[in-house]
Parts: sequence; C-alpha cells; structure tokens
Amino acid sequence: QVQVVESGGGLVQAGDSLRLSCTVSGITSRWYAMGWFRQVPGKEREFVAAINWSGDSKSYADPVKGRFTVSIDNTKNTMFLQMNSLKPEDTAVYYCAAKPGYVIVITSRLVYDYWGQGTQVTVSS
Repeated sequence: QVQVVESGGGLVQAGDSLRLSCTVSGITSRWYAMGWFRQVPGKEREFVAAINWSGDSKSYADPVKGRFTVSIDNTKNTMFLQMNSLKPEDTAVYYCAAKPGYVIVITSRLVYDYWGQGTQVTVSS
C-alpha cells in the first residue's frame, strides 16, 4: 500500500522560511515523479513545484519561482520544498503527490495517483 506523508508546515511571518518534507512508501516502481500542490478554501488545487526521480529536472509555478526550491533524496524516497521569502498569499494547505513509473516532471494534478493528507502553511503579514 502506497503512503504519502507530508510534514513541516506551520505559522510564520512574511519573509520567513519553511521547509516541507514528503516521504513516500510502498512504491514498487523504480522511478516516480513527485510534485507539490497547494489549495485554499474555495479554489482549485494549484501546482507549486515538481521534480523527477533523479532530481535533474524541475518545474515551478510562476508565483514561487526564485523563492521556492524543490529537491529529492531518492535513497530515502523523500522530496523537499524549501520555501523562502514567504508571503501571505502563500498561505494554503500544501499537498505532496506521487506518480509511479514516470521519469519526467509532471505539473498536472490530474496525472498523479497518490496524495498526502496535506500540511497547513500560514504566513502572517
């Protein structure tokens, strides 16, 4: 059974940093794609960042480019999202997603098979 578990959310002030982690277990495929998405009440879940299994291909949504960095430790099946210079508009529930069997970066939430429970990030002004 595949499990996706996020951690690292919290309440911070504008300009602060946070680091989210996401660990995947139970995936039998050697390769997988992973991504971060976020959602606020009343809006659709939106793409934040994605990375391939080897970590040599990444993609970012425009609002987070230059501030967020996605990375992966595939020896531990763990993906990270380093969030710097946080803004109040970054406030959301952040979700991790995994897609086994893919070696490319995936930015569409419709493609991912497995999702975590989400972790709340709140940025106060």
